[in-house]
Amino acid sequence: MKTTLILSAIVFTFVFTGCNKEEDPMLVSSMFKVSIENVMDEKDFLSSGVFNTPVGASEPGGAGPGNMYQFSFEAGPGTKLSFATMFVTSNDLYYAPSGEGIELFSGSGVGMAEDRVVKDISMIDDGFTYPAVSENIMVSIENDGATGFTVTIKNMENSTTPIAPGVWVVHTMDNPLFEVGMADSGSGLKGLAEDGDPSSLAGHLDMNSEYFSPLAPGAWAVHASSIMPIFTDMSSDMGEGLENLAENGDPSSLATSLMGKTGVNSSGAFSTPSGSSGPGPLMPGNSYEFTFEAQEGDYLSFATMLVHTNDLFFSPSDMGIALYQGGKALSGNITSSIMLYDAGTEPNELPGVGIHQPARLNGGSAENGSVRTVDDMYTYPAVSSVVKITITPM
Repeated sequence: MKTTLILSAIVFTFVFTGCNKEEDPMLVSSMFKVSIENVMDEKDFLSSGVFNTPVGASEPGGAGPGNMYQFSFEAGPGTKLSFATMFVTSNDLYYAPSGEGIELFSGSGVGMAEDRVVKDISMIDDGFTYPAVSENIMVSIENDGATGFTVTIKNMENSTTPIAPGVWVVHTMDNPLFEVGMADSGSGLKGLAEDGDPSSLAGHLDMNSEYFSPLAPGAWAVHASSIMPIFTDMSSDMGEGLENLAENGDPSSLATSLMGKTGVNSSGAFSTPSGSSGPGPLMPGNSYEFTFEAQEGDYLSFATMLVHTNDLFFSPSDMGIALYQGGKALSGNITSSIMLYDAGTEPNELPGVGIHQPARLNGGSAENGSVRTVDDMYTYPAVSSVVKITITPM
């Protein structure tokens, strides 16, 4: 169960070191630096798409009076919906919510289910008279009680115009399609508004719509080969702090546990992105770093949360990574040794959308499962497209 959300205000900057074995002068020893970089592309939008085939039709086309478009998507609290569809009997008019979009959730975090009429065109002053929006079009949004939404854009029976294929986008930023009082951004709205062709705008949205996630502060340990300091694969969480790291991005309790564990030679936490003045989540393009001393026979383990999930984290195997091979210190990119694990402490939800994931501020129920590489109904990006781990002997 989540108890706190600490990603936005982590107040610890500590490194624990201990010595549970005497130095052997015959063993090779070295200082190491580890870099954990978030290599994801930060996207502007969560998801987007095109609606172009009227309900009941077999192929794309306009929706005349009495017909409708429909589309579905998943979204979490804090998100908004924008869309646009051409008022066909015009030069370049279109129906859309205000530039900021429609809030999809109420303040309680519960999705809405209500009819909404698209914003009026009363600010247009071109000498012509246009019908009231409600005479031509009605938009309804249905929510399944969780994160699923279905939108229906109906051309009313007495409408004076068809409506054309359009685009939709789920977002958190304002004005994803246009900003009132500002010139068209040149991203494809012109083609939609003049010709009823959403393809250019849809392409722009698609290129900028995708799941991405910060990484969270984590914990590390240098240890003997005989122990599994953070977790044991296919076994329940040991109750030593991994749950708090994997659900809340808080490594403090795990770091404390590692400090006193038999077989752990040194340990600590990483929480401040390189170049930052204080602790915080690791956004795309940034990296955490930590250093330690180790000798031949030592192994390295660490864990960092994939934030926009319920309880997933990146880590080497439960045994860790050998820091020496044949007396030579490990060096270079070790990302191929890293896997995405499920802590088994909270049921998984759709990545980046789930109501009980950290950004949504709500704690989920206990899962009572086992720690394992993630294997569920959802699709996750490849490890190497999210994180790059580099180790450098110093």
